[in-house]
Amino acid sequence: MRRLAGLLVVPLLLLSTAACGDDKASDSTSTKNGAPAITAGAMFGEKPTLAKGEGTPPKELKTEVISEGDGAKLKNGDAIQVNYLGQAWDSDKPFDNSFDRKQPFDLTLGAGMVIQGWDKGLVGQKVGSRVELVIPPDLGYGEQGQGDIKPNATLVFVVDVLKATQIPASAKGTEAAQDNIDLPKVGTNTDGKAPSVKIPASDPPKKLVSNYVLEAKGDVVKETDSVVVNYVGMVWKDKKTFDSTYETGKTQTFPLAQVTLKGLKDGLIGKTVGSRVLLVVPPSEGFGDEAQQSIPAKSTLVFAVDILAKM
Repeated sequence: MRRLAGLLVVPLLLLSTAACGDDKASDSTSTKNGAPAITAGAMFGEKPTLAKGEGTPPKELKTEVISEGDGAKLKNGDAIQVNYLGQAWDSDKPFDNSFDRKQPFDLTLGAGMVIQGWDKGLVGQKVGSRVELVIPPDLGYGEQGQGDIKPNATLVFVVDVLKATQIPASAKGTEAAQDNIDLPKVGTNTDGKAPSVKIPASDPPKKLVSNYVLEAKGDVVKETDSVVVNYVGMVWKDKKTFDSTYETGKTQTFPLAQVTLKGLKDGLIGKTVGSRVLLVVPPSEGFGDEAQQSIPAKSTLVFAVDILAKM
């Protein structure tokens, strides 16, 4: 089974591809405590300017707390929101930053959504902190590099931890009636294990279906939200699972504005956090005439989605 998260959401730098920004370079080459110094914008919330690293970069992950917040400590499994600026050790120009986009980055810590240096370096840091990470190649993009990031590059990030949310193991709520025999029936277990999905032998519906399985009383999901989910994805015709977060034990965070699968996006908007939802996505709102990995062209897709949190 191959993960399809990269096909569902527009890739971001830390997921797969680097974006070259037009940031102004720093003319300083100073370092502080073995990490490149912040020469301007040092306060939490300000866009920082980083000096170029001096000498040989550290071979181990280095975490420097620039300013410590007073929030909860980050744990693996937390959904967190950050602002960041990234720069190569031997460069004085950033390759990416979220400050200019005015759009914080959402991720689930420890879920493998980002390079290992982030997952390892941010655990234990407090919400409200500004942290500088110096990441060796083996915890970054390694020998292959990424976009404008050269192979075997040591990376430097300044990260502002904006907020964190503890993620429940399962959706919970009032069981909704599943009395339409022509629609899949989804299990209502709340033990954190994958729910069963039984697809009928009948033909699939022609229009998007978005029905509650478990309806919670949480906040309503908006298009501008990022949602933390567990899901099972299946093909209606052959009833085979093509993707499941339960197989890896790691949730996914979807910024809905960047979700490219229209039926998945539209089916989650308007539902409540904490709920389990059945989605039946016709080809016109799925992958259409294009085959994707194990998904044949013109497939109707079935998702059972637990909306665990929103950011």
